[in-house]
Amino acid sequence: MDADKHFVVGIFNDEDVLLEGIRKVRSSGVKIQEVYSPFPVHGIDEALGYKKSRLPIAAFMFGMTGTSLALLMQIWMLGYDWPMIIGGKNFASLPPFIPVTFELTVLLSALGMVGTFMIVSDMKPYKWPRQFDIRSTDDMHVMAIDLAANGGKSKDELKRLLSESGAVEVNEKSFE
Repeated sequence: MDADKHFVVGIFNDEDVLLEGIRKVRSSGVKIQEVYSPFPVHGIDEALGYKKSRLPIAAFMFGMTGTSLALLMQIWMLGYDWPMIIGGKNFASLPPFIPVTFELTVLLSALGMVGTFMIVSDMKPYKWPRQFDIRSTDDMHVMAIDLAANGGKSKDELKRLLSESGAVEVNEKSFE
């Protein structure tokens, strides 16, 4: 088995203890692979050292693409390709285009964000996620530490560190 598929897993039953445990583990120089929680924990991103997400920038870009495509489509279709005089107004008048523009903006933003999120999260249809402990979807918080990137610490040192950090249970997990 590869060393990159062996993990030490700490299971926490309280989110405050988990946050303090994350700080303690990171301050000892150990790289945390991931933390799994059954519900959002306020402050966990900062504790893990995650940078601010760039997904809002992607959402804005998808929205602008939807707006541009909607306006170009309507101006081309109603102004040049098949112009119709309706009520004496201009061929390419902006006010009637607003509902379609809004809808296409929202549609492309939503679809683009779903696709972007799935790519960034590495959620492929043929890839099964690693589940370190089934209770991470119910009532426990799980901290996984990769043995290959453990800061030079042995498996026993990592287990002791997790126990001292407040883990109610410490296990080993291997994936094949």
